[in-house]
Amino acid sequence: MGLGLLAVACPAAPLHAQSGSLGGTVALSSQLVDRGLAITAATPVVQGELRWNTPGGWSLGVVAGSELRSPRLAESLVQLARTWPVSDDWQLQASLLYYDAPRHDRARPYRRAEADLSWIYRDVLTLNLAATRQPGEHDARTNIAAEANLRWPLSHHLALAAGAGLARFQGGSYGYGYGYGGYGGEARSRWYRYGQAGLVWTAGGWRVELDRITTDEAPASRRGTGGVAPWLATAAWSF
Repeated sequence: MGLGLLAVACPAAPLHAQSGSLGGTVALSSQLVDRGLAITAATPVVQGELRWNTPGGWSLGVVAGSELRSPRLAESLVQLARTWPVSDDWQLQASLLYYDAPRHDRARPYRRAEADLSWIYRDVLTLNLAATRQPGEHDARTNIAAEANLRWPLSHHLALAAGAGLARFQGGSYGYGYGYGGYGGEARSRWYRYGQAGLVWTAGGWRVELDRITTDEAPASRRGTGGVAPWLATAAWSF
């Protein structure tokens, strides 16, 4: 759930493939949520992803999302990743990404540059460690985030999805964190926790997911979002 419930993180390329492949995903979600923080209000959001995977384990992905009620861009992401097989069961993935959620009111945009390292077990368990930094902030510090995500099959089409994460957020940035030192915001950091649990149904290229979301000690809600809704629903089609 770190980058939202759309699988935007350029899935591990099939290392046995003989040529590069182009794919993508189109999704409709009830809200954009990033590491337990609300990016938009609880309103329908459409997202699109394109990704290119190479036989050498490289992948490049781009994502864009917008609220249905507004044609303005709500988020964009670019990620370059490299995946290595560690064993028959484990893969290691390293990636660099840039995430931007622009704002069109007085709130500052929500953006970050990030370096990630992920350990993936059979597409069932993913462990992720990330270092993030705010571009253009002269007093910004490097913040750390860690999370674990589980997708446990219950039947041929149904699976249990669960995840938990710990992140440090710099207050006073991106229109968040007014509780960290006043409305103007001080460049202070604080740890918070987030998690989700739900069910995923898949068939062919289709995926439908419903999750219960929770956050603890998170920064004050981003202006205009109203915070994270307790339930998050997503319907996606991949090609």
